[in-house]
Amino acid sequence: MSDGRAARTIAATNGVAQDTAFGAVIAPIHLSTTYKFPAFEKPGPYDYSRLGNPTRDQLADTIAKLEGGARAVMVASGMAALDLALSSLRPGDLLVAPHDCYGGTHRLLSLRSARGHYRVAFIDQGDDAALAAALAEGPKVVLIETPSNPLMRVVDIRRVTSLAKAAGALTVVDNTFLSPALQQPLALGADLVVHSTTKFLNGHSDVIGGAVIAADAALGEDLAAWANTIGVTGSPLDAYLTLRGVRTLFVRVERQQRTAAALAAFLEAHPAVARVHYPGLPSDPGHALAKTQQTGFGAMISFACVGGREAVRCIVNTLQVFTLAESLGGVESLIAHPPTMTHAAMDPEARTKAGITDGLLRLSIGLEAEEDLLADLSQALEAAGRL
Repeated sequence: MSDGRAARTIAATNGVAQDTAFGAVIAPIHLSTTYKFPAFEKPGPYDYSRLGNPTRDQLADTIAKLEGGARAVMVASGMAALDLALSSLRPGDLLVAPHDCYGGTHRLLSLRSARGHYRVAFIDQGDDAALAAALAEGPKVVLIETPSNPLMRVVDIRRVTSLAKAAGALTVVDNTFLSPALQQPLALGADLVVHSTTKFLNGHSDVIGGAVIAADAALGEDLAAWANTIGVTGSPLDAYLTLRGVRTLFVRVERQQRTAAALAAFLEAHPAVARVHYPGLPSDPGHALAKTQQTGFGAMISFACVGGREAVRCIVNTLQVFTLAESLGGVESLIAHPPTMTHAAMDPEARTKAGITDGLLRLSIGLEAEEDLLADLSQALEAAGRL
C-alpha cells in the first residue's frame, strides 16, 4: 500500500486515534452541515458538508488506500457511483458494457441511452471478436463487471483495460462482488473503480452508499467537484457506519468465502442442480483467470435448478436459514431469484442473451455456521427434487 501498511491494517486502523479535540480513539461523527469561517474571505478546511465532510473524507481516504487509488468520492448509492463514473460521456459517445451486468446497471445505461445521453453497446467481453468490434468503434468508456452479477463470469481486467486504453477509452471496473479485500482493479490497469458500499464494504445491510475510486488524482478531483455540483455526495452518518463495517472487512470476507467454497462444492454434486456458477470451483470456466487477478473467490454463488421456476419456488419457500431478499454482502445469508428480483427490469430477450434463466438462483453467503447453511440447502433441494 502507499503508506507501507498491509491492507488489513489499513482497514482496521486508518483514522483511529487521530482526534485532536478530545483524543477519541474512534473517529467521531461530524453531522454539522456547515462550518465556521475563521475570518472574512478565509474559509477553513470545511465550509459545507455537501462539498466536504470530515467523516465522509475519512471513509474516502480509507477506501482509496485499500484500492490503491489517488482519490475516492463517497456518494449516496452504488448506482450514483456508477453514474458519476460515467459522467464524462457526452451525446454520441459510445460506452461498451457487459451484456450480463447487474440489472440496475443495465437499466441505468439503457435509460441514459434512450434519452440520448450516450450510446451503449452491451457485449460479451469474453468474446474476442465482439470486444474487438466494439473497440474498433472508438468508445469513450469501457465498463467491466467481474465477477459478473449474477453469473459470476470473470473478465480479464489486464487484457481488456490494455485494449481499451489502446483504443483511447477510459476503463471503469465494478468491484462490488469482491471488494478490495480480494481484488484491486487499479493495479491491473483500470482508471476508475466503483462500489456499491452497501454490500461487502459496509457488510451489515443497514446503509445505502457508493464509492468511485480514481487512479489519477486530477480525475478524482474532477469527479469530486461534479459530485458536489449535482449533490450526490453521501451523508456523514452513512459514512460513519460504513467505516465501522470496513474495520471487519477482511475477517468477514475470509470466513464468508470459506463457507461459500464448501456450499459451491455441495451444490455442484447435487442431482437437483443443473449448473453452479462459482469461480472457486476448478470446473468453472473462469477459475484459472480468477486465480491470476483475485486473491480469493468471494462469497457469491449462483446456480441453475433442474426443475426450472417451479423448483425455484419450492426451494425459496422451503429454506429456513437463508432469507429471500435482494442485495448481498451482509453478515446474513440471502437468496435471490434474478429474473424476478435483481434483473426484473431487463427485458426477457436481454436476460436470455445474458444466460439469466428462470431456474437461476443467487446466493450471498453470510456468517452463519457452515453446517446450518448446508443443512438448509440440502433439505430445500431434496424437496425440489421430489416435484
